Amino acid sequence: MRHAARNDANQPEIVAALRERGATVWVIGLPVDLLVGYKGVNTLMEIKPSPREQLTKLQTKFFDDWRGQVARVETVEQAFEVAGINKGLA
Repeated sequence: MRHAARNDANQPEIVAALRERGATVWVIGLPVDLLVGYKGVNTLMEIKPSPREQLTKLQTKFFDDWRGQVARVETVEQAFEVAGINKGLA
């Protein structure tokens, strides 16, 4: 039986910060955590709490096979950079 995926502890902070800067954020869960739209550009983000946290087998396969953009982020600053958001400006 499959159990519900748990959110990483830093995910609510990252989602709130992205939305505060004007991004649209959908928590999609699979194959990665977030679908983010900002100024006409979509980004896929996998949130991890630290560099030591490993990707799952599914996530590793997705990162290897996906032909579009996908990024692993651990901090609000990394999420802003991936989404193209200047931290000081909306």
